[in-house]
Amino acid sequence: MTTGTPGEPAPRTAAPARRSKISPEREREFFAVALDQLRECGYESLTMEGVAARARCGKSTLYRQWGTKPRFVAAALRSERCPRFAGIDTGSLAGDLRAAARAAGAESCDDTRLLHALGHTTLQDQELQQALGEALVEPELVALDAMLARAVDRGEIRAQHPAAEYVAALLFGVTRVRPQLEGRFADPEYLIRLVDAVILPAFGLHGAVTADRSP
Repeated sequence: MTTGTPGEPAPRTAAPARRSKISPEREREFFAVALDQLRECGYESLTMEGVAARARCGKSTLYRQWGTKPRFVAAALRSERCPRFAGIDTGSLAGDLRAAARAAGAESCDDTRLLHALGHTTLQDQELQQALGEALVEPELVALDAMLARAVDRGEIRAQHPAAEYVAALLFGVTRVRPQLEGRFADPEYLIRLVDAVILPAFGLHGAVTADRSP
């Protein structure tokens, strides 16, 4: 029985959304292939067809699940979200920042390639920019803010210290720029030296360089 107006066709019932048949393991495989190709050849050269060929699936599978290349890449970026600085709490700002430098340096190669691969594209595509921020930037900013807040609570630095706003820019900026300046990635040792020579002195913690050598 229909409830439409006499003489008019009955309203069509919307078709149910097609449910994904892709397993979480297979999805992670697709994302890993996409990110590998992104680092290897850049965003412009990455294609859904290329990902499908390497992942041994039909390109229709990718289009059916994610619709467009930007949405697929954004999903792959979000899958990378794994805060490197989470859980760092050595009991001192010097120890925390050195541990953060070590963690950032350990992933510097992959992260820097990813940033360079996306390049100008993230300035034009808001979804990609947001996904990149959620994957690589925002979790680390939260962790760094927590480190600085603990340092204030311990009395190591004063609240609203002018150097605080530059910590993330120094760690992330040097990581991205060093390959262009010196042809080498910013490894853990390099970033720890940055912490000792630049960041800690900016907070007036010169003595911490020799007094605290946290592993």
